[in-house]
Amino acid sequence: MRAVIVAIGVAFLISLFCTPIAIKVFTRLKAGQPIRAEGPAMHQGKKGTPTMGGVVFILATVIAYVAGHLALTTLPDLQIAQVEPTITALVLLGLMVFSGAVGFIDDFLKVRKRHSGGLNKRGKLAGQILVGAVFGIVALYFPSTMYDVSGNRTNAETVGSTTLSFIRDIPALDLTKVGAVILFIFVVMAATNGVNLTDGLDGLATGASVMVLAAYGLIAFWQYRHWCADPNYTEAYCYTVRDPLEIALIAGAAAGACVGFLWWNTSPARIFMGDTGALGLGGLIAGMAMSTRTILLLPIIGALFVIITMSVVIQIISFRTTGKRVFRMSPLQHHFELAGWSEVNIVVRFWIIAGIGVAIALGLFYSEFLAAVS
Repeated sequence: MRAVIVAIGVAFLISLFCTPIAIKVFTRLKAGQPIRAEGPAMHQGKKGTPTMGGVVFILATVIAYVAGHLALTTLPDLQIAQVEPTITALVLLGLMVFSGAVGFIDDFLKVRKRHSGGLNKRGKLAGQILVGAVFGIVALYFPSTMYDVSGNRTNAETVGSTTLSFIRDIPALDLTKVGAVILFIFVVMAATNGVNLTDGLDGLATGASVMVLAAYGLIAFWQYRHWCADPNYTEAYCYTVRDPLEIALIAGAAAGACVGFLWWNTSPARIFMGDTGALGLGGLIAGMAMSTRTILLLPIIGALFVIITMSVVIQIISFRTTGKRVFRMSPLQHHFELAGWSEVNIVVRFWIIAGIGVAIALGLFYSEFLAAVS
């Protein structure tokens, strides 16, 4: 627990105090956010606001992870040493950094062209597939092993699972390793695009991501306290996952970094996360779902991302089939802007929706544990 708290605090402070530096640097570099001409008219006033702010909280998360490890010592309660970095951390941080890199390329091209069109759809899609495939293979084909204090190998598990999962793995739904990698790629694409579509109003995606990451931090820490690597817990209700403490540490660090960034990103935003931050957060959230073995729980935890993504899908299908639009504009937040809602009202109300999704998901997770114990 100490390592998680240290990681949260370090990430928060780095993000809080380094974001103003990034604002000054990106302003001098004229890295302002181009605004779509066809977007809501009220957004034109945001033109020139520095973008690519996701660089700050991605770096803060990585640094905080290192700081958290410096606070780790041998865990006497489980008698398992977790001082060394793990493959789990490689997968999670790798997804965040490299998904963020795809977004950075997109942001860089937007700034350079002084146009809202950056990396084309095929290029962005190819980048997401490549990142998902590389880390999906690492997660499924390279077991991360640990050793107890006697030097004996214990709990050799891969980061991801070959079976579909809800709150635990569902053994009857075996996908094989190839199928699991394909699923991994799909989850990465869905999560990155979901967060990216949600990003559009000051603080909206950042605040929602804080809730989702905090939920995964709680889930991972609960799994760590009821881990199958601990001989005190029976197979009836323990969790078969890899390195849950690592997952909790990274989730906490990312949530803390986002809170620090939100100080400057809330309305009126002084900096945007850009695709750098949105894709980075989406990649990390996808990794959280895979590593905690809660894939089918992700649509509930990330309910807001799902709702906003579906609004875009519905709009496209409706327009292409009937020539009519269901919403004034998609994604959904822009529909309510054109309906006369203030930006702050939309953000707060959408945060409430995100919070409800997280609360339901955590309720389902805990109720399943109670059922397993009883």
